[in-house]
Amino acid sequence: MPITDIIKNWIAEGSSVIDFGCGDGSLLCELKSSKKINGYGVEIDADQIELCIENGVSVVEQDIDQGIQDFFSFNFDTAIMASSIQCLKNPDVALERMLDIADNCIVTLPNFGHWRCRIDVFLGRMPITKSLPVSWYETNNYHLCTIKDFEALCEERGFILDKRKYLNASFKESWLSSFMPNLFAAEGVYLIAKK
Repeated sequence: MPITDIIKNWIAEGSSVIDFGCGDGSLLCELKSSKKINGYGVEIDADQIELCIENGVSVVEQDIDQGIQDFFSFNFDTAIMASSIQCLKNPDVALERMLDIADNCIVTLPNFGHWRCRIDVFLGRMPITKSLPVSWYETNNYHLCTIKDFEALCEERGFILDKRKYLNASFKESWLSSFMPNLFAAEGVYLIAKK
């Protein structure tokens, strides 16, 4: 099941959604069409913001590291941060703030502990994979982590991992990625709430 389908299954019909790091707004467009959500995007890249506007997505230009608190007066059902959390300077703070403005949040992240990444690092190179598609000097990533790292952070902060899916390098669920996610999952997908 692709990441978009997992997210769609976790979003309630007609809910209010904010997507941090929304890119061109295609996920919000899909959710508006399939789930009739009321959605807003937050993005910093001017080219992506232009695409959001072209796609009819309500978008705010904002640095997520500094701007999540600007949404505290809103009451969202779900906040989404798909493949963006590793790009933040303070991902732990961002998670806290996301759960202050929404009942739950969906986070997807590349797993730096995946076996292909481990081999590349062992061979002395930073990995390039489907989940981490650019060279080290082109990446926006500040804080790469493993599945274990992320789940440990959630446990330390008292977040509830309501649901989780572990996807292989083809972004599909498999028995192997579920059996040993820190080694065989290329991507983690989480539905998180506060206690």
